[in-house]
Amino acid sequence: MRRFISKSILCISLALGLIPSGYVSAAPLPSELSVDYSYYNPLSLVLKRFNWLEDEFKADHVRIRRVFSPGSDLALKNLQADSVNIASSAILSSVWSRAGGTPIKVVYIFTRAEWESIVVPRDSPINSVTALKGKRIAAAPGTDPYFFLLRALREAGLHKDDVVIVPMSHAQGRAALEKSTVDAWAGGVPYSAESQLENGFRVIYRNALFNSDGVLNVTEAFAGKYPEAVLRVIKVYEKARKWALRHPDDLEVIYSEEAKIPLPISRLVLSKFDFSDPRIVRNDIRVVKLSSPVLKEEQLINRDLNVNKVIDDLIDTSFVLKQVGPVSGR
Repeated sequence: MRRFISKSILCISLALGLIPSGYVSAAPLPSELSVDYSYYNPLSLVLKRFNWLEDEFKADHVRIRRVFSPGSDLALKNLQADSVNIASSAILSSVWSRAGGTPIKVVYIFTRAEWESIVVPRDSPINSVTALKGKRIAAAPGTDPYFFLLRALREAGLHKDDVVIVPMSHAQGRAALEKSTVDAWAGGVPYSAESQLENGFRVIYRNALFNSDGVLNVTEAFAGKYPEAVLRVIKVYEKARKWALRHPDDLEVIYSEEAKIPLPISRLVLSKFDFSDPRIVRNDIRVVKLSSPVLKEEQLINRDLNVNKVIDDLIDTSFVLKQVGPVSGR
């Protein structure tokens, strides 16, 4: 009986255009939905706190399993391994993953944020990116701080072979800088903000234009088989996004408690997040295409690859537009 009802709902949804075309052969819903949560995705922490995904799928008996993502690199690896169905990452990390052959789709922007910086200890003589030549720099390969570092180096006339990049997670990078085992760190939130306020680390470089959007990713296979699930996850994310815009003070408290950071640091981090529009618009695509050459320049992907086509194949606007609608002129 449940299977019959689910199929009926799917047919009605297709007829009304609630599920993107191209997914007509889809199954209704999985028995378990694995979603990640992360400190760089505050909306995921709201969902975790209020159990809104559990409420959304309760009547369908879909179990929600949550997986922590410490960075975009692990989030996308888990997605590739089918350890999660919905993964949070920076969009340039998604481009890198797709260019490497992982068939994923970007379906939603959970934030536009300035969440990267290059920091050094308080008493370091280093005051510029140029002065990083020959120095040891902690960074997490495959994450936005890593790509941020590469772009900053190139802007200064350097490339990755001019420095020693020490691969470390965000938390490990902060610890290494505290212990002076590295000279600098390409850090992401909330760790970089925490290090500035608690350890006196100095920011030697920031550039809002070198930050990329925070996005939700799914595999093509999952989107093709379970479009209703993807659409309803975005529906719940929209509930969290609108709540966050209406309750900024409460969001600061939740972020502080979930990320285990003091409230002033939570406030500083969230001041750099923009939750105003989840749609993937022309300007977002243009910006990521302008950002992507660093992947070839630093030999992270095949030089013969058409990266613009990779990006076009990566981004699927249909799900979010079904929930939010288009924006004229963007």
